[in-house]
Amino acid sequence: MSTIENTKKTVLITGSSRGIGQAAALRFARDAGQTHSVKNSAGARPQWNIVINSSHSPEALEDTASQIRALNVPCLALTGDVGNYNFCASMFEEIRKNFGDVDVLVNNAGAAHIGLFTDMNPDQWKRLLQTDLLSVLNCCHLAIPAMVRRHQGKIINISSVWGSVGASCEAVYSAAKGGVNAFTKALAKELGPSSIQVNAIACGLIQTHMNSTLSPKEQQDIIDEIPACRMGRPEEVAELIFALATGHDYLTGQIITLDGGWI
Repeated sequence: MSTIENTKKTVLITGSSRGIGQAAALRFARDAGQTHSVKNSAGARPQWNIVINSSHSPEALEDTASQIRALNVPCLALTGDVGNYNFCASMFEEIRKNFGDVDVLVNNAGAAHIGLFTDMNPDQWKRLLQTDLLSVLNCCHLAIPAMVRRHQGKIINISSVWGSVGASCEAVYSAAKGGVNAFTKALAKELGPSSIQVNAIACGLIQTHMNSTLSPKEQQDIIDEIPACRMGRPEEVAELIFALATGHDYLTGQIITLDGGWI
């Protein structure tokens, strides 16, 4: 009987106290907690160290960590703003001390703002750009050197359909996510020779706290435009994140739209 080699990998998921990030963290945890998993291309069964992060809600973050640890999966929960480069540097140092280098980076942290651009002030749009775009640059800048050195790695950026087509009353959010999309495509070209894949998932209307600010009527008006006739679930995004993290080595530089056929 052949023996399946166990390999240990570390995944960092930003913005993972709830919603898509939490669902993704629990998806990796369930895989790591299983006795039998699907073999990867090398014939090995990866095991996961999971790092979760949130700038707010430390209680919710610790609750997520507890669910992961209950599956006997190592988990490091770090509270801080990934839009701040100094925090990111300290976070990556803490990860290295506990688990080593990051193998899979999921840039999920984000915030939204609905309103006319002219009603926003510079502090509001700077904060939005810092949370939605600069956080991606910060974490990639710190994760990439080790990935290049080891000639492997996966970077998955969580974007939005508004980054592809733009949305009225979400101009700065659209600009930030458009920046994520362009950065994803450019970075994939830089890192392709180092066997590192960089992709983005452009989400449509997903049932998360970010969209809870919409009234039931506003939500239904959007759902009426979606061919799938419903919102997406965080778990569905998590499945796509996991698939990109564990395979598809020839898929890179893509903005994958997950929106039920909406846009």
